[in-house]
Amino acid sequence: MKIFAQISWLFATIIIFASLAFMILIYYLVPRPMAPKISAWIIRLSTFYTVELSGEEHPDTQMFLLNHQSDLDIGIMETITKKDLAWVAKKELFDIPFFGLALKLPEDIAVERESKTSLIKLLKDAKNRISKGRVITMFPEGTRSTKGKMLPFKSGAKIIADKYNLHVQPVVLMQTSKYYDIKKFYYKPGRVKVIFMDSFVAKKEDENWLKDLRVKMQKVYDDELANNPSHR
Repeated sequence: MKIFAQISWLFATIIIFASLAFMILIYYLVPRPMAPKISAWIIRLSTFYTVELSGEEHPDTQMFLLNHQSDLDIGIMETITKKDLAWVAKKELFDIPFFGLALKLPEDIAVERESKTSLIKLLKDAKNRISKGRVITMFPEGTRSTKGKMLPFKSGAKIIADKYNLHVQPVVLMQTSKYYDIKKFYYKPGRVKVIFMDSFVAKKEDENWLKDLRVKMQKVYDDELANNPSHR
C-alpha cells in the first residue's frame, strides 16, 4: 500500500509540475485569471480528488485567509472561486527557477519576513492588486501545518486588512495533507472538504481580531474532524 501511495505521489507531482508549465505557456494567450485556474483544474481532474463545499463565498470578499497543510491547497482554492486571486508568498519561493515564474507571471505578491522595507512594498503591492479587483489570498500561518493544529498567524494579514478596511473571509481546508504530503512522498485520491466561514470587515480598532480568528478557525476544524469520521 505504501509503495502504491508513493507511485501515486510521483504521478500527482508530475501532474502538478506539468500543469504549472502549461500555465506558463498559455498565460498570455488567455484572459486573466484563466491560466492559473485552467492549471488548477488540470491538477484536480487528473489527480482524481473532489471537493465538497460548506458555506458560501461572499461576493464582496477582498481577502481570503486559509489554513495551510498541503501543496493541493492553492489548486483547490483556484477551482472553487471565479475570483482573480493574488497569492501572498515568501520571497524565497519567487527565486526558485520555474516555480518562481509561475508566481511572477500572475503578479502574486512576494513578502520578505522580518523586513520593514518589505512591509512597505507589501502594502503597496496589495493596494495595487486590490485596485485591479483582485482578492488578496494568504496562508496566515506562513507555512504548512500538518498536525491538525494551526500555527500562530503572522501579522501581515492583519496589517493589510486593517490598512485598507478589507472585507475578509476565512476558509478552512480539511485534512488536505491526508491526501498529498510532499515530505512523506504520499498521495491518494480523496474528497476534500472546504468550509467558507462568515466574512467580516477588518477593523483596526480590534487589536485581537486575527488571534481570535485563528481560534475560531481551529474550532471549525476540530468540530468538523470530530463530527465527520471520513476526515480521520
